[in-house]
Amino acid sequence: MMKGLRVISSTKREWLVPVGLIMLSAVPVIAGAARFAELTGGGATVTPHNARFFASPAPVLVHIVGASLYCLLGASQFARGLRRRRPGWHRAAGRLLIPLGLAAALSGLWMTLFYPRPPIDDQLLTGVRLVFGSAMIGCIVLGVAAIRRRDIARHRAWMARGYAIGLGAGTQVLTHLPWILLVGQPDGLGRTLLMVAGWVINLAVTEWALRKRPAKPTRTARTAPTRVDVPANR
Repeated sequence: MMKGLRVISSTKREWLVPVGLIMLSAVPVIAGAARFAELTGGGATVTPHNARFFASPAPVLVHIVGASLYCLLGASQFARGLRRRRPGWHRAAGRLLIPLGLAAALSGLWMTLFYPRPPIDDQLLTGVRLVFGSAMIGCIVLGVAAIRRRDIARHRAWMARGYAIGLGAGTQVLTHLPWILLVGQPDGLGRTLLMVAGWVINLAVTEWALRKRPAKPTRTARTAPTRVDVPANR
């Protein structure tokens, strides 16, 4: 019975991280779903705030679907027990996450380059978005290259970094909230710094977690026992 309780406790602990990631994704996913319904439902009022989306809805729809599924499905990849028990699920989910992540990042870059910049965003934020969007693509590509070489450790590290960038919108809700409650809607440099903080926090936590994991013992080649010559008794 005690063994069964330990198994249940271990299973609960392994899902703490995935559930936390899903909760962190909740606000951006809900906001994205509302935007998706606004653009596809018909009858929505076009305002200066959303006019750029109605003028060219395809990129934002791709971004909403890609980013939402990437964040929600990607959270399951951090359940170690699930990876061990269901390796087939891990591989199948990974094959879906690659195009979803690339679609989210590429559509985000397109919107940054071609949508009119909102009044609360400054030009520096445009550059920052281009840097992190490109970095997310780079992480995913390096993760794919690593798994093709059967380098599992580097594959996990690069894919975790890509996921951290993709989850930036969730952490940015938390970095913006105190400012909004105390001062109001941030804009200009203040908004840029709060956006950067979300990405940096995610990447810092990811790097800490990667370094915290114990390194697997390396295999060493077996060496033949050294022959010791014992002098014969005289």
